[in-house]
Amino acid sequence: MARNAAAAGVVEPVRRRLWDPLLDLIFPPHCVACGTMGSWFCPACRGRVQRQEPPLCERCGRPITSGTICGHCRRHPLAVDGLRSVALHRQPLSRAIHALKYGGVRVLAAPLGALMAEYAADLGLVADALVPVPLHRARERQRGYNQSRLLAREMSASLDWPVVEALARLRNTPAQVGLNRAQRLANVRDAFCATDASVAGRRVLLIDDVCTTGATLGACSQALRRAGARSVWALTLARAVDLPAKPQP
Repeated sequence: MARNAAAAGVVEPVRRRLWDPLLDLIFPPHCVACGTMGSWFCPACRGRVQRQEPPLCERCGRPITSGTICGHCRRHPLAVDGLRSVALHRQPLSRAIHALKYGGVRVLAAPLGALMAEYAADLGLVADALVPVPLHRARERQRGYNQSRLLAREMSASLDWPVVEALARLRNTPAQVGLNRAQRLANVRDAFCATDASVAGRRVLLIDDVCTTGATLGACSQALRRAGARSVWALTLARAVDLPAKPQP
């Protein structure tokens, strides 16, 4: 498995050098957020991404005006040691994430992963391993890739932190969209297991595209903790804007 992962890491840059220029000729890149020709996420839209800057809650990374821990974390402690998100899930970033996740525009992993790497470095985050949140194998076959893995690989190229695919998704859980906090926690309970013992004693940074309540990240963290991880932080590209959840039937 390790050999396959290493080979994939070599093949991907080679594939880019050979195929991306040809694909750009056939399908000229245009910004997925504003339509400007020349790149898939133009510099102007990238510059409009408003990063979440300190002061932030020490646990969940929400902006705070006083103290160190926000009220939400006092009421609902996270199952990760810390969570940070580059920005809120708003335009233009949300369009880029949607195009990466559902539109098949894999090349967006490069600029979006760079945003995450820059944010991690600016905050002084440290990690011995980047662990992408896995998709269930059926969903990954349907999509053709795992966007969190692509983002982690781009971060690894910038920060020189290894990507360790240390988790597997045991159940093809329903989408979390529209569920309240309790429903989300129940939906992902025991849905993940650790598959790589090398995380034992290491500082792990979980990587995902969007955080809503942190339920998925918490379930992943618990699996990594059972495998002996020294610490588990999480970094996502975006944090969902708080919206009212569906009422329980």
